[in-house]
Amino acid sequence: MIPEIIGYSPLFLLVNNIYTRIQKKKNIMADDWKLLHGFPPIIKMYRKMKKINPDVVIIRERSIYSIITYLICRTLHIKAILYNQSPVYEKIKNDMAHKLVRRLTPKVRMTPVMGMESPDKKKETYVFFVPFIMDLKCSPEERTYCPGGEIRIFTVGKYEKRKNLIMIAGVVKKLCRVYNIHLTIAGECSSDLHREYYKKLQKYILENNLEDHITLLQNLKREEMESVYEKTDLFVIPSTLEPASISQLEAMAYSIPVICSDTNGSACYVKNGHNGYIFKDNDSDSLKEVMEKIIKKPEFFVKMGRSSYQDVKEQYQFENYFEGIMECIHCLER
Repeated sequence: MIPEIIGYSPLFLLVNNIYTRIQKKKNIMADDWKLLHGFPPIIKMYRKMKKINPDVVIIRERSIYSIITYLICRTLHIKAILYNQSPVYEKIKNDMAHKLVRRLTPKVRMTPVMGMESPDKKKETYVFFVPFIMDLKCSPEERTYCPGGEIRIFTVGKYEKRKNLIMIAGVVKKLCRVYNIHLTIAGECSSDLHREYYKKLQKYILENNLEDHITLLQNLKREEMESVYEKTDLFVIPSTLEPASISQLEAMAYSIPVICSDTNGSACYVKNGHNGYIFKDNDSDSLKEVMEKIIKKPEFFVKMGRSSYQDVKEQYQFENYFEGIMECIHCLER
């Protein structure tokens, strides 16, 4: 079965082309404008939905595109589920605009982000956790940790400020005075913004004599990424306000302990002391502390790596995803 892409309305594409040409000089993120404001070819979408007559439609995010799609579903009496990466436990905004958007998008929502329960963050009745899933890659018995005593740390993220790559380089600068560690950073470097940050990071590495402790890689292919994971002992995501990162599950599938911040949407996949640690967002001292907890105890690599692998095997397979989807569908039928 080959997916058919309906895409955006020709009218919107014309407007978007003009907008991006004008705004791109001022705002490098101008291309993202279409994600929030784009709308489909309405007649084409209506006819396609009527012809297919699906049992359920899954709509991504809350946007103009998804609102129009949902209104078409309602017109045709087709059930719909909203998918986004807002946490199960989130602070509900009850101003008029947010109430209106919620009324114009599906009530039943699925998300791979759990979040943390608190007095101002509650789980709504129609929200369901449907986890990321991942194929198992390499069990602890199939790999070797820290060959020759060197601890190999891996970080993935676009070369941009929000990824906190200079912060982790600073932490490595401190830790490498005591421990035999090497950090590999692999990231997308495809825009002027990325290239500017990459040069800044390169400069930091050179000025602090970290060339023997940090390696920078750009735009790796899938098979190249797999090769790095196979040679990784500790996976760290230092970024701030990360909505949800699938790379943590990738690392876990390779039997690797994982560290991420407490604002990372995928923090729910990491349990302190079990398969990794969670550090305080944007806090280099907190990051250093949790990295050192693992680095100074070599037995943690095997223990936590095994826990990572087992979690993927038992909790993040297709049957777990299917179970979550079926919960959503049963809710629609009530």
